[in-house]
Amino acid sequence: MSEHEFEIVREFEVEQSPEQVWAAITTGTAGWLWPMEYEPKEGGAAPFGGVVAVWDPPHRLVARAYDLEGVPQTFNQLDHTVEPGPDGGSRVRYVHSGIFVENWEDQYDGADKHTDFYLHTLREYLRHFAGRPAAFATADGPAAAGAGDALAVAERALRLPADAAAGDTVSVLLPGAAAQAPAVLDFRTDDFVGLRTPDAMYRIFARNNFGAVLGLSIHDFAPGADSARLDRDAREWLTATYA
Repeated sequence: MSEHEFEIVREFEVEQSPEQVWAAITTGTAGWLWPMEYEPKEGGAAPFGGVVAVWDPPHRLVARAYDLEGVPQTFNQLDHTVEPGPDGGSRVRYVHSGIFVENWEDQYDGADKHTDFYLHTLREYLRHFAGRPAAFATADGPAAAGAGDALAVAERALRLPADAAAGDTVSVLLPGAAAQAPAVLDFRTDDFVGLRTPDAMYRIFARNNFGAVLGLSIHDFAPGADSARLDRDAREWLTATYA
C-alpha cells in the first residue's frame, strides 16, 4: 500500500465580513457544501469522525480526521484562515492536506478540481444567500452515469445551450420543475456545471471523469423548502436522465 502526502491551497477575497464567512464554514455548510457539524471548541467533534484542532472564531478553523471510513485516506485536514480584507470584506486562505492511499494522481486531480468548484459555490452562497437556511439534497446517478458522455447527457436533459458560458442567463429544465425557467450559469467546465436561481443552486459533478458516476446536489433557500422532496427530485431526475 502506497501513501502520498498532499496539500491543496487556495486564497481569495469576498465582500462579506469575517463573521459571515465564519458562519458559512461552520453552521451554514448546507448552503454550499453539505450539512456538517462542528462542536464549537478545541478538542470538539468534527465531521467524518474528526476533531477540532483550532477553534478561533471568526479567524481560524482547523479540523483533522484519521482513517476515514470509506475514503482511501489515512489523514485529512481542513484549515481555514479568515482575516479582514484590506478594503473591507474578508481574505480567506483554505488549505486541504492529508495522506492519500492508492491512486494518488487520480485522487489528487479530483480533489484539486472539486476544491475550485466547492469554493466557487461558497462565494456564490456568500454573495447571494448568506445567512439564509438551506434545504440540501444530493444523489448519485445510476451505473449509466459513469459513461464518458455523462455530463453531455445531463446538459441535454437540462436543455442547457451548448454555447452557453459562465455568467450567462439561460432557460433550463431543472430537476423537479414542470417547465423551463431562467437561471444563471455560474460555473461550467468539462467536470462541473453550476446553475443559480433566485432561491436555489444546482451543482452537477461529472465524477465519471474521476472513476465514479455523475452526481447532483441541490441547495434550496426558498421558504418551506424540503430536503426529502429535493432528494426525490434529484433521484428521479438522474434515473430518468440515464434510463
